[in-house]
Amino acid sequence: MSDPRPHKIPESVLVVIHTPALEVLLIRRADAELFWQSVTGSKDHPHESFHDTAVREVREETGIDALAPGGVLRDWQLENVYAIYPQWQHRYAPGVWRNTEHLFSLQVPAGTPVVLNPREHTAFAWLPWREAAERCFSPSNAEAILLLPRVAVQPS
Repeated sequence: MSDPRPHKIPESVLVVIHTPALEVLLIRRADAELFWQSVTGSKDHPHESFHDTAVREVREETGIDALAPGGVLRDWQLENVYAIYPQWQHRYAPGVWRNTEHLFSLQVPAGTPVVLNPREHTAFAWLPWREAAERCFSPSNAEAILLLPRVAVQPS
């Protein structure tokens, strides 16, 4: 039986959510229990902006409103291009092997509540940034977290 869902668009966002103290939120994938990551997700349609994709994915995956007072969503103006993992290749159109990922960070107040979508993620943890980078399964996600002290918005 074929999958009725449309193919994923190979343009996505990575959003590193963190507190002012650089505690990073990681979420564990429901379909790969050993995979801890930041918020990620593809555009819903080709004309959706990366900013709108980031805001939508943060809300869908964590319940956090990226535009709420006290939060700072920052577009890093950086992209990663990588090969799509074989276990997720079936979600894309035939012949699509690479994805372009646009990087963001979202600074939120300490204690911001997290409400996971259980179809996507089964657990979350707030970790110091270095520890979060070590726990990530994705090298590009770990690299983004290691950049955080240089690009994150800090309180004035």
